[in-house]
Amino acid sequence: MIFADVLCVPGDPIRHVYFPIDSFISLVAPVDGYAGLEVGMVGNEGMFGITLTLGVDVSPLHALVQGSGSALRMSAASFRREVDDSPALQRQLNLYLYVLMSQFAQTAACTRFHVVETRLARWLLMTQDRAQSDVFHLTHAFLGHMLGVRRVGVTKAATSLQQQALISYSRGDITILDRSGLEKACCECYLTDRRTYDRVLG
Repeated sequence: MIFADVLCVPGDPIRHVYFPIDSFISLVAPVDGYAGLEVGMVGNEGMFGITLTLGVDVSPLHALVQGSGSALRMSAASFRREVDDSPALQRQLNLYLYVLMSQFAQTAACTRFHVVETRLARWLLMTQDRAQSDVFHLTHAFLGHMLGVRRVGVTKAATSLQQQALISYSRGDITILDRSGLEKACCECYLTDRRTYDRVLG
C-alpha cells in the first residue's frame, strides 16, 4: 500500500478487505462534506472492512493509507465466505470490532475534552506503535485530520513537543526522540486504548 492512497470513501461499497502487515490505515469521518477527523487507526492488530461481519457492505468512513508498506488483500465476497464457514474467526473478529468501537469512543471523548498538544502526543504514540519505527512521515494535512484542527494548531502543538525534545519534525518527517517523555505528555486516552487492546485481544 502506498502513502495517501484512498482505499474507500463513505457511501462506497467495500470491495476488498485489508490486513496491514507493516502498513497502517487512517479511518477519517467526513465533516461538512469536505473536512474530516481521524477517528481510528488500523495496523497489524486489525483489518479494514470489519463492517462486513455485520452484514454491512458500505463504508461509513474514508480509509486512507497513512503508513506505506505491505498488506494482505481479500475480496469482500471471499472474506464473507470465510467468516460464514468459521465460527472461531467470527468470534475473533467480534473482539476486534469491540476494540475498534472502543477506540472510536475514546477518540470522541479525547477530541472534546483534551488540548491539542496532548492529543498529538497520543496519536504519535499510536502511529509509532503501528509503524513499528521511531521515524515516519505525516503531512500537515494528515495531522490536521488526526487532531481536527487547522494548520496553525498543528504547527503550535508540534513545535511545543519539539521544543521539549520529545520529537523532531521537519517537512512531514517525524522522529520520536523520547518515547517515555511523550507518554508523560499525552493524555490518559492512550493508555486506556492500550489496556483495552491488551485485555480483549491479548
